[in-house]
Amino acid sequence: MMHCPLCGKVAHTRSSRYLSESTKERYHQCQNIECSCTFATHESVARVISKPGVTLQAGMQTA
Repeated sequence: MMHCPLCGKVAHTRSSRYLSESTKERYHQCQNIECSCTFATHESVARVISKPGVTLQAGMQTA
């Protein structure tokens, strides 16, 4: 769930599409009837915290 960048109220995801294997673009609409702002966000993988059966040490990243 996101908040509207204009009024701060709840915004629901209406649709999404992958831009790459690790990045998704989501389209949101504000639920405040007086605002109804529509906006896009990008969601991406920042880092892998752990792999199945393997815990990474702090500061380490996977390739």
